[in-house]
Amino acid sequence: MRLVVQVPCLNEEETLPAVLSSIPTSIPGIDEIIVLIVDDGSTDRTVEVARAHGVTHFVRHARNRGLGRSFHDGVQRALELGADILVNTDGDNQYPQERIADLVQPILAGRADIVIADRQVHLVEHFSGPKVLLQKLGSRIVNRAASTDLPDAASGFRAYSRDSLMLLNTITRFSYCMETIIQAGNKKLAIESIPIRTNPKTRESRLFSSTYQHVLKSAAAIVRAYIMYKPYVIFSFFAALFGVLGLVPFVRYAVLKAVGDEGNHLQSLLVGTVLLVMSFMSVIVGILGDLLRTNRALIEDTLEHTKKLRFGQLDPSRTAPVELSERVATPPQAPQPVGAGTGGSHRRAG
Repeated sequence: MRLVVQVPCLNEEETLPAVLSSIPTSIPGIDEIIVLIVDDGSTDRTVEVARAHGVTHFVRHARNRGLGRSFHDGVQRALELGADILVNTDGDNQYPQERIADLVQPILAGRADIVIADRQVHLVEHFSGPKVLLQKLGSRIVNRAASTDLPDAASGFRAYSRDSLMLLNTITRFSYCMETIIQAGNKKLAIESIPIRTNPKTRESRLFSSTYQHVLKSAAAIVRAYIMYKPYVIFSFFAALFGVLGLVPFVRYAVLKAVGDEGNHLQSLLVGTVLLVMSFMSVIVGILGDLLRTNRALIEDTLEHTKKLRFGQLDPSRTAPVELSERVATPPQAPQPVGAGTGGSHRRAG
């Protein structure tokens, strides 16, 4: 059983030694542990520091390409390395790497496909009251969209089974965390959560410049992921809303005519007509969205088959050595769905 610990990094030369030194070197049930550094365009000595600590596997971006893309490229490399389990932590030492052994146990036991660490946000000292409320609200919205029950959906300290990585295909480049949960929930993957305590804060977030920006981008990612899997829910709501509002002027017009009002009330009828047309358009868009959802499901089945052909179905008992490597990620020629979901974010997502 091979475990790959992925560490996305952006200028982490100061905190990376603490991260690497706290990653376990042996875990019961794991035959081999590989550390993979995903360097997202660092301009400091991040790579040199990693090499000095014995890291031999890298994915490197020539410039900063975002957390979502870093996770995607790291997943692809981890699968190439033969990972049976992938753990994503954080280059700023936000997460307690010594808990990796606990994080992978539900997967080793066959109970879970994905395990997400619960940071217990109300206990994080540097989280303000409003930030704690926003974190909990975000988790509640994601749980509703994914039909899950996770206390900390934004946590980036995660473990993924090989099978889950074959099934998940993230699109968002801002942060993959919310999206992968929504996908996993809709694909009926088993997700567990374990409580942890985060390490003291080492720096400000590089993922977003303000809480307002984080809320907007996270909300956009959630809505996009939700529409991809349940478009009929969204557009049925708007169809019903516009339909009811559109009937109101017509009902009002009928009542006024019944009581003998001589006004023509054309403005009300015009508004009602526009609203009813919007309701009809929502129905049409919902039908088209559902057809696209079906098409996406077929494409994802093809992607899963392609991944299995490329990376192979590995025997969990094998412990063959992996060739040491470094790969420079190059921009794709065309947008592509990616292998899966702050798994630790190199720019704190919470």
